[in-house]
Amino acid sequence: MPLSNKIPLIAGNWKMFMTIPEAIDLVNGILSEHLNLQGSEVVVLPPFTALRDVIKLAADTPLQVGAQNLHPEDKGAFTGEVSGPMLRDIGCTYVVVGHSERRQLFGDTNAGVNRKLQAALSQSLLPILCIGETKDEREGNRTLEVIQKQLEECLAGLDSSKVNRVIFAYEPIWAIGTGLTASPEQAQEVHAFIRRIIAENYGNTTAACAIILYGGSVKPDNSFSLLKEKDINGALVGGAALKPDSFVEIIKEAIKAYKEKQ
Repeated sequence: MPLSNKIPLIAGNWKMFMTIPEAIDLVNGILSEHLNLQGSEVVVLPPFTALRDVIKLAADTPLQVGAQNLHPEDKGAFTGEVSGPMLRDIGCTYVVVGHSERRQLFGDTNAGVNRKLQAALSQSLLPILCIGETKDEREGNRTLEVIQKQLEECLAGLDSSKVNRVIFAYEPIWAIGTGLTASPEQAQEVHAFIRRIIAENYGNTTAACAIILYGGSVKPDNSFSLLKEKDINGALVGGAALKPDSFVEIIKEAIKAYKEKQ
C-alpha cells in the first residue's frame, strides 16, 4: 500500500550536532510537550552516535527515528560507513538519501543516490529522497529541468510498488542554512511539478498518495503558510529542529495548516 499524506510529516535533521546527553535532552523536550502526535508523523534524524539512545527514548511513543545517510552496500571494507542492515538492527525506520550537503560536500551523484535509495528500500527503511536546485539554476530558470533530471535518475529502475514507499523532499539549495525560504507559491509550483512527474511515470494513485516535504530554512513563523499549500505534505527541518520549542511549534503549525486546507 502507498504511504498516506493525510497527515503532515515533520522530520528534524540534526546534521552534525548533538552529543548523546544533548540528544536525550532534546528528545525529552519534544516528548514533554504532550503533543497530540496523532495529528502528524514526527521523525527525528540524529547523528549516528546518538541513534541507539534516541531510539530507546522514542520506544512506545509516536516519535519515529531515522538516520541521515547510509552506504549502498550491506557490508564490506568501507571504513567509516554505516549500512542499511546496521540501521535496521538498531531500530531505525527512516533514512535520508541525497541531502544537498551530501551532494555538494561529499560528491553524492544522482546515480549514487539511486543506489542508496535501493539499499534503503531493500531493508524496509523509508527513504527521504532530497532534490533541489542551486541559486544559479533558479536564476537561470532551470529549476524544473533540474528537478526532473534528479527525479528520473534517482528513481531509475524502481517500479511504482517501490516508489510508493519513497518520501520526497524538495530542498532548494539556495534556501538551506541561509535564512532564505522559497515563497509558498514557489514551493507549491515545484511540489506540484514533482507530483506531476510521479503521475506520468508511476501512475495517478502513486502521485496522489506521495508525501512531498519542503526543506529550506523552515521556521515556526513560515511553516503554516508553506503547509497550507495543496501539494506540500510536511517539512524537513534543519536548524529549528535543534530546539524543542521551535520544533514543537512547527509541528503544531503543520497540524493547524493541514486542518485548514482539508
